[in-house]
Amino acid sequence: MIDARASDAIVARPLTLAEYPAWCALFERAFVSCYCRYWHFTGTKNDWLARGAMSPEDSAREAEKALRSDDGTARGLVALDGDTVIGWMKLARRDLVPKLRQLPVYRGRDLGPETDTLSVGCVLIDPARRGQGVASRLLAAAADVARSSGAAYLEAYPRHIRDDQPRLHDEEAWMGPERIFARLGFVAEPMATGNEMEAYPVYRLRLR
Repeated sequence: MIDARASDAIVARPLTLAEYPAWCALFERAFVSCYCRYWHFTGTKNDWLARGAMSPEDSAREAEKALRSDDGTARGLVALDGDTVIGWMKLARRDLVPKLRQLPVYRGRDLGPETDTLSVGCVLIDPARRGQGVASRLLAAAADVARSSGAAYLEAYPRHIRDDQPRLHDEEAWMGPERIFARLGFVAEPMATGNEMEAYPVYRLRLR
């Protein structure tokens, strides 16, 4: 399902080196310094915060190196309006983002094989283009890419907010807004209730 709010001029496709400068510009416009390297950073939390504050260019260089080597850690989709990157969705095999599975809220869950599942690692939309269906356009394209790659599942990890809780700020919804996954046919995996894990559902789209 394509969100009708997204202009027909918007194209979603895998990130290549040709789009790398425009991709970096998206992070700069959004004042986001991670350049999507969080899942691959091996230092401490304080080390990561220090990098974001003092040397974000290190993350940008790592992203470019990973894209050039095609090691899988820089893969994802960009949403383009002309030559301008207005959105980004990290898309990688789950085994290439092992840090995710090490988080306490996901560590003990049986999510099946690692290599036949593609994970949505993050979503970033240009602040001036939020609320226009760009994330939905990216997710629909991600499902097509996942199917063509032979993946069995497309998986996402949005933060769940109850009706009686305040809405997440845009920057807090960096794993994607929960509502778009449900809208595009993802199903929340069953999980234990009555604990903090309720706030961290796993949404899956079966592809075959």
